[in-house]
Amino acid sequence: MSQPKRSGVRAKAVCTIKLRGLNRPVIILSPRANSNILSAITSCLGTLRERSTPAAMAPDLKARLEARVPDGDAPHVMHQRWESLLFLHWCYEPAQIQETLPAGLTVDTFQGEAYLGIVPFFMRNVRPRVVPSLPWFSSFQELNVRTYVYDRDGRPGIWFYSLDCNQSLATWGARALFGLPYFRAKMTAKRNTWVNYSSTRAGSDECARFRYRGLGDASETEPGSREFFLLERYYLFSLHRPLGALLRVQVSHTPYRYRAAEVEHLSTIPALLDGFSSLAPAPDHTCLVDGFDVKVYAPKTVAER
Repeated sequence: MSQPKRSGVRAKAVCTIKLRGLNRPVIILSPRANSNILSAITSCLGTLRERSTPAAMAPDLKARLEARVPDGDAPHVMHQRWESLLFLHWCYEPAQIQETLPAGLTVDTFQGEAYLGIVPFFMRNVRPRVVPSLPWFSSFQELNVRTYVYDRDGRPGIWFYSLDCNQSLATWGARALFGLPYFRAKMTAKRNTWVNYSSTRAGSDECARFRYRGLGDASETEPGSREFFLLERYYLFSLHRPLGALLRVQVSHTPYRYRAAEVEHLSTIPALLDGFSSLAPAPDHTCLVDGFDVKVYAPKTVAER
């Protein structure tokens, strides 16, 4: 299975920086980007390029638990809140997932199985650390397609195939600053007892619809369980093509508390658009997380492309 092609984003460059360890200047694309965030990201990418090891070692339970704690190597640059997260997961053949990953990442497995996930949810209070929330920017919908990986240092995390979003500035900024494969989408939602959620990615006429709600009381994941493996992820990875580098971003928040999910309707269209055509109609695992506040830290370069 080949890695799906990603569409680019055109924008006006507002500053050019030289990153230590790279052979060319890099244009940072950001409309009126906050100078504190840009300087923090520049500093981290310039000074924290890490040594690659010949082979990756799969993370043990100790490494997975340690990932919950910020490693202190990067400054805190953003605040977010994630709400009404529906986790839909399908078992997948590890070798097929590995073929889609960039150099420097290894597919992570639970009891020999890789997983592909589709996660619709809501972003709230999204803002840079030094800027207040803005009503026209800080709240929007997001839907991602993901799998689970670890890097050459054995840090477990998430690899995103796509992130659909109905906030154009957030979509553009995440691509420019973090190298994440965000796509603009037309999205609608209603939340009461049930969540009714829809998303149509730009360039497609197929609408992904979801109807879901949580059931019962929430509980923390048990270390070593499948829920722990799927949910407790505090690093994300992205291939920043303009920089020619694999980036790692850490987030921190309270441990996941999940509930059973009742799902009346779901869609595999987002995964199909990313090149995954063999998903069964029903996922192998579902759950819901009500939400929590999140801190996001500046990216670090972990391996060259």
